Amino acid sequence: MDIKLPPLGEGADSGVVVSVLVKPGDTISPGQPLLELENEKAIATIPAEHAGTVVEVYVRPGEKISVGQRILKLQTGTTAAGAGAATAPPAETRRRAAKPAPAAAPEPPEPEVEVEETPEAAVLAEEEEEEAPRPVAAPVAPPSVRRLARELGIDLSKVRGTDPGGRITRQDLRNYIQRLQSIAVKYKQVVSRQSTPAAAPATAPAGPPPAEPVDFAKWGPVRREPLTTLREVIARRMWESWSAIPHVTQFDEADFTRINQLRKQYGPAYEQKGVKLTVTPFIVRAVVDTLQKHPVFNSSLDEVARELVVKEYYHIGLAVDTEHGLLVPVLRDADRKSLLELAREIESLAQRARERKLAREEMQGGSFTISNQGAIGGAHFTPIVNRPEVAILGVGRGTLKPVVRDGQVVVRLMVPLAVSYDHRVIDGGGAARFIVDLVRALEEFPEEAVKL
Repeated sequence: MDIKLPPLGEGADSGVVVSVLVKPGDTISPGQPLLELENEKAIATIPAEHAGTVVEVYVRPGEKISVGQRILKLQTGTTAAGAGAATAPPAETRRRAAKPAPAAAPEPPEPEVEVEETPEAAVLAEEEEEEAPRPVAAPVAPPSVRRLARELGIDLSKVRGTDPGGRITRQDLRNYIQRLQSIAVKYKQVVSRQSTPAAAPATAPAGPPPAEPVDFAKWGPVRREPLTTLREVIARRMWESWSAIPHVTQFDEADFTRINQLRKQYGPAYEQKGVKLTVTPFIVRAVVDTLQKHPVFNSSLDEVARELVVKEYYHIGLAVDTEHGLLVPVLRDADRKSLLELAREIESLAQRARERKLAREEMQGGSFTISNQGAIGGAHFTPIVNRPEVAILGVGRGTLKPVVRDGQVVVRLMVPLAVSYDHRVIDGGGAARFIVDLVRALEEFPEEAVKL
């Protein structure tokens, strides 16, 4: 049987093969890794679903493959003793079992007919599998939901209700609409791929129309390097965020002298726990405290439903600079963790990001993002909002500056801050109040939060 690339998750339909972990002749079992696939910003392992012997491998490292594409051919089922029996074609094996004593020469084996699954069929099949059988009874929903469904032309019998008794809520209806949009996007993608001529070049990063080609070599030596899948994803995401969101950036500075003193005072105790105490956990804690006072910064804009989705969880994305490119793992439930737990998890996420060991799910679901360039250098910068979030904090390198405190000029460790925000959701006044409260939370960081 031919083993094909299974669905990769919502919004993902292709990836680049990083490594192939099996070869012809290998015996595999369910759950055994077959290959590593780079998809979006993560590297995922594709496991085997069946046991058997690998007959042929169809893919190689560096190749871009899509959902439904053949990965390898697998010989399954019980075979007779001996290597010859293990590699005999299934059709011929069945024929021999049916004819224990042939009088004439055996017939040539019947050719195997392979029915290729089209990308459209794969998408629709995937969506149909997600559908659970629904009762025949009429759907139960309040009048407001029925009126909205009627206006949108939606059959409520196809919507799964989550309230007791299968009652359909507005959120159920919204989830159904979003799922229909996801199906439409996937279908458009696969149709676009099929309509692309075979000789067309690989998909370029999303963005403005490409500039007219220039022969740079006529001015001197050049070197061309192909874009990695990760760089293409970063380019597409950045362009989508920049083009879809009207950005405004609010600047300020925070006095980190107190935080630096607390870090030096309690750093040795944290090291005894096996954790390095950096300034990032302090920033995360201060950001969460400020988000709780300004919940609109912890929201997303639902353009379809024309609603603002205010999140009651605090999943903080942390931009990590790696040799492969920018990755943003998500620190979940930051409001429920101590400073020690924050420091330990931040260190783990950053290390696994640099080693490309993050799962795709670990880079999803963020509610607010922090980009800290303090360890690298540079002052103020304008970070791009990580869509579908509505705001992002940029932190620069701290420097010693003379500032006035209580009428006296003193030297303090001043750190530049920059908050970029979606001006469709947040106004300038709100942004100014947010950064003022953030500066206060950083400068007045409570010592009790640092103590172990």
